[in-house]
Amino acid sequence: MKHFDEPYSMIPCSECSIGMMRKTRATYFTWIGDDLITVPDFPAWVCDICGRREFDVQALNHLELLLSPALSKKVSRSHGKSAGPAESASKGTQPTT
Repeated sequence: MKHFDEPYSMIPCSECSIGMMRKTRATYFTWIGDDLITVPDFPAWVCDICGRREFDVQALNHLELLLSPALSKKVSRSHGKSAGPAESASKGTQPTT
């Protein structure tokens, strides 16, 4: 993966070795659980011959930080909430403090 802020506007393609990868912006897609996340205008390097797309490492790290709270909330929701005192009492268990 390439860094978008590199001083070169073109670098050789690592896939086809013929084309040149240019800085551009492309739509980034990823799945979080059952949800498809799309990010338009995401920094990327795209080969002018084979079309290989590599997304900017720093931008991916920033996106991961932004999405990690959503990911942790999604995980905690899927595991269910811990029973509160009212729910524990109705189940016949003692609440922990």
